[in-house]
Formats: sequence, structure tokens, C-alpha cells
Amino acid sequence: MTRHPLRLGGFRLLLAGRTVSTLGDAVVPAALAISITRATGSSASLALVLGCAMVPRLLLLPVGGVVGDRVNPRLVALVTDLVRAVAQLTVGLELLGGHPSLSHIAAASAVGGTASAFAMPTASPLVVAAVPGTLRLRANALLGTATGAAQLAGPALAGVLVYTAGPGWAFVLDGASFALSAALLTRLRVDHSPGEPRSLRRDLTEGWREVRSRDWYWTSLIAHGVWNGASAVLLTLGPLIAATRLGGDGTWVALTQAGAVGLLAGSLIAGRLRPRRPVLAGNLALALYGLPLAALAAPAPAPVAVAAQAVAMAGLGFLNPVWKTVVQQDFPAGTLARVTSYDWLLSLAAAPLGYVLAPLAAGAWGDRVPLLTAAGLVTLVCAGTAAVPGVRRYGARASAPQAPGPATERPPARARERREDQEEKQRARPGDRTRSGVTP
Repeated sequence: MTRHPLRLGGFRLLLAGRTVSTLGDAVVPAALAISITRATGSSASLALVLGCAMVPRLLLLPVGGVVGDRVNPRLVALVTDLVRAVAQLTVGLELLGGHPSLSHIAAASAVGGTASAFAMPTASPLVVAAVPGTLRLRANALLGTATGAAQLAGPALAGVLVYTAGPGWAFVLDGASFALSAALLTRLRVDHSPGEPRSLRRDLTEGWREVRSRDWYWTSLIAHGVWNGASAVLLTLGPLIAATRLGGDGTWVALTQAGAVGLLAGSLIAGRLRPRRPVLAGNLALALYGLPLAALAAPAPAPVAVAAQAVAMAGLGFLNPVWKTVVQQDFPAGTLARVTSYDWLLSLAAAPLGYVLAPLAAGAWGDRVPLLTAAGLVTLVCAGTAAVPGVRRYGARASAPQAPGPATERPPARARERREDQEEKQRARPGDRTRSGVTP
């Protein structure tokens, strides 16, 4: 039996595609902010472009989950990669032309946001298709590590591109990364069995029923949403505090880079640990995000704030692979895209709320109030999931440590290994199989 996911050719393709597309995406935020403010001199224009990407993504995520369960994930990922490649190349050509049109950039952003709503729910089904159950925690940790490394390198690469070749080339690079990811889609072969045709409403209802049936899942989603809202508060108020009270803009740069290092470290730790209570451990790790919020509210010395951010993001880096592994193992494959789409929906919707409320609260009562409120909420809600029976008990009696899951639903270790040996042999055989692939 294969003991490491990197020995699986399909997973290597998945890892390569995810790393390349994440690196391309990590270059874009700085380039977008600089290019739009240069062209228009207005922060409102930047908000418009960001909103054009965010709104269709939020509205269509549940539909994207339905499509991800109904249709071959390879096809969904391939189409969305190509669409996003065209969208980003369009923005890049607009900027390189010297006279960018805000309406064209906004329209391309809306197209890219729409495509991402269909692409994001396919990530977990593709991992499930490519990696057997006992290797998924390590596989998800490797994906998280690669993503963290790409996000760490992205801003530096963005700076080089923006100040040497121009911001348009950052979008060209992102478009090329999606094109390369699409090319990798043709290399991975997995089985896909489309379900019987049903109405959109029935599919959405069934996915929501799966979410509500597991108390550990929906209560954790609330905690994850609070975390994203608290993160938005820090991202909104943190730069000004760093610039005015903690030594200047360099402190904020150091804080964000420390967060990227922490995210990478947390992913590496997750690949080595096998927590007996994975959901509880992941949620407690998220509660660490109260540390940088409290440090900025004090404000603590700059080194303390930077270290607090690194620790907090290590908690997120630890949660992500553990959480994905639990979800991939517990939910039926035919509902996985819908279930994860609800996860993404709640997480993404909470962030704009933080962006809106943080400056309003800071203007009324000062920045310490929203920072301490967010610190208290994220600590209380994430740690408070320990009061939920399903969170405490999930995986506590697991008979084998390779991957987390509820003991009552897990087969004996030898039987599971025999089954997964058979799955790997089937993957190795040529035949009439549906191809799947890589999604960023």
C-alpha cells in the first residue's frame, strides 16, 4: 500500500496545479490595488472592482456546489480555469495598453468571481478522488504547505513585477497560472458517477440537510465565520495602528509576512500530528486569533504583535488540513461539493461584515473597542465549540490514528487498508474512466 501521497501521480498533479495557481493569485492583490489607484486615484473604484468579484461569488456558491456534485469535477475545474485565465489576461492587457477602462476591468472581475463560485467547491471532491482515506490528512497538509509557501512568495514577486515590468504583467502571470492548471487537468484519471437528475432546489435542500445533521459541522462553521469577521477587523484597522503607533509601515509588512510564515508552519505541524479529537483541536487553534487583535488594541510592542500574528496564523494553518480531512471523510462523496460550498459561503460572507463594521465602530468609540470585541468573540466562539457534544467526541475513540473521524462509523484498520489497496489498484488500471484534474 502506498504510504505517502507524493507517490501518487494524480496527487502530484493536484499539488502542482494548486501551487502554481495560488502563486499567481497571491501576486494579484497588490497589483490590483496599485493599478486601480494609479488609473483612477479613487479607493471607491477599487472597492467597485473588488465588489464585482465578491458579489457573484457569494450569490452563486451554493449553485456551484450543486454543479460540483452533479458534474464531473474535472470538467467543472477545466472550464472555470479557462474562464479565469481569460478574465485575468483581459485585465492584464487592459493595463498594459496604457489606458485601462474601469468598466472592462470590473466586468472581467465579475466573470472571474462567477467562475470561482463554481471552482471552489470542486477542491475537496478532487482530493477525495485522487487520494485514499488514510493519506488524506498528509495530502491536505502538503497542499496547505504549498499554498502557504506560494502566498509567502507572492507579495515579493508582485513587488518585483509592479515596479519593474508594470502591474499588468501580474495579471498576465495569474492568467498563465490558470492556463497551466487547466493543462494539468487532462492528466489525472478518477471515477465519476453522475447522480440521477433532480431539481436545483432539491439538491440545495439535500446539501443543507447534510450540514444540519452534524452538530460538529454547523457549529464549527459559525466559529469559522466569526474568525473571518475578526480577521477583517484586523486587516481594516491594523495597517493604520502599525503605521502610527508601532513604528511605521514596515511593522505591518513584518506582521503580514509573519502571518504567512505561521500559516506555513501550521500546515507542516498538521501533517505530523494526528489529534484524537481533530475538530476540537482545530477550533481551539483558531481561538488563538484573539492574540494579535488584543496586541494591536493595547497596543503591544511591535515584536509582540508580530509574534502574536505568527502564532495565530499557525492555528489557521493547522486547522485547514485537519478540517478538510474530516469533512472529506465524513460526508458522502455525492454531497461533498454542496457541503463545502456552504462552508465557503459563510466564511466569505462574514468578512465583508467585518470590513464594514470595524471602521464604523472605530469612528464612534476608537479602534480599541472593535479590536477587543473581535478578540473576545473569536476566542469565546471558537473555544466555546468545546461545549458541543459532537465537537468533543468526534474521533475521540478512533481505532486507527491515520486520519480523524468518528469511531462508530470507521471500519477496522485492516479492512480499511485492504479496501484502499483495491482502490489504488483500480486507479492504476487503464480503462474507461472519467478524467479529473486540478483546481486552484
